This record gives sequence, C-alpha cells and structure tokens, in this order.
Amino acid sequence: MVRTIERLPKRQRQQQLAKLIEENPFTTDRELNRLLKVSIQTIRLDRMELGIPELRERVKLMAELSYDSVKSLPLHEVIGDIIDLQLDKSGISIFDIREEHVFSRTGIARGHHVFAQANSLAVAVINDEIALTASADIRFVRSVKLGEKCIAKAYVRSISGGHSKAKVEVFTYVAEEMVFQGNFVIYRSAGESIVEGGSEHADRD
Repeated sequence: MVRTIERLPKRQRQQQLAKLIEENPFTTDRELNRLLKVSIQTIRLDRMELGIPELRERVKLMAELSYDSVKSLPLHEVIGDIIDLQLDKSGISIFDIREEHVFSRTGIARGHHVFAQANSLAVAVINDEIALTASADIRFVRSVKLGEKCIAKAYVRSISGGHSKAKVEVFTYVAEEMVFQGNFVIYRSAGESIVEGGSEHADRD
C-alpha cells in the first residue's frame, strides 16, 4: 500500500523526497506530488535544489552502471530500457506508455506492447547469441494506461535439456502494483536444436 505523508516544512520535505527517490529511483514527479501533498512544480524545484535529475535522466544513469551486455538480440530490439541485467539470472527493464502505445478512444495500452516488453526481456536475459521464445503462458492482471510506467522484472527459474531450454518468469509492475505476469520457455542455441515453430511472432512483436 502506498504511503501518504503529511505536509512537511521545506527542509523535512526535501529530506523525505530524497529518501523516497533513493528507495525507488523509478518514482515519478506525479507520485511524489501525491505522496508529499505539494504541487508538481514544487517537487521539480525541490529536485533542482537537491541536484536530483528527472526520472528519465536517473534511468539513463542507472543504465550506464555496470551490468551484463545483451547477447541474444540487438539492444535496440529490446522493448523498454534495460537498467539491470545478470545473464541467465535476472533482468529489469522500464517502458513508458506513450500515445503511440494506446487505443486512442480509451487511453489503454495495447496488450501486445506490454507483452513485447516482457517477452524481449525474457529473451535478453539468456546468455546465448541465439534465443527464441518457444511458448508463453501469460496473464494480464489489469489494463495499463497512457502515461504509466511499466517496470518488468525477469527471473531465470531453470535451465535444462543440456542448457538448450530455459524457463523465465516475468512480472511487470506499475508503481507497486503488478499488471502482467508471464512464464516463458526459451530455446537457446547451446542445445542440439532450436525450436522456432509457433512462437516466432513473439520475438517480432
């Protein structure tokens, strides 16, 4: 459950703002505005005074930190920005839902964009030059809306078949609320053969 903080004097508010961002670097100005009960303009001024960059810059800084390089596909084919990657272990990506990702009448994100973020992360986390999605068992928990930020977290649960097959679980969150869950079976070239049938569309989405 999201914490709500009573209005504080400027100094205490700025200390709390810095603490909130340290705890969750993905916190948006709008979320801080709601938590600290001040205007977005005040949040931006506080950040500037504290020398804290806006969310997009914070994400870029995190992305520049040391993490494993993607091997299984070109980085530009990953849907979302990878900010952490431990090959054959785990990965995190962040994806902003913009106007081109939603239905114009409802402002709700098209499901294939949410799926594509999770699927491409599941492939990217594999430590192999060739990895293909063989199957996916997915569940959309709730609709994602324009302006929301999807944070996908992938975990390699098992590697089997002479290292030819990996099971990857992905959870996607908006703030602290889970919006998507997927269980992916990924075939990799480390095995004797690569299965391409039936799921190539998942890698192209």
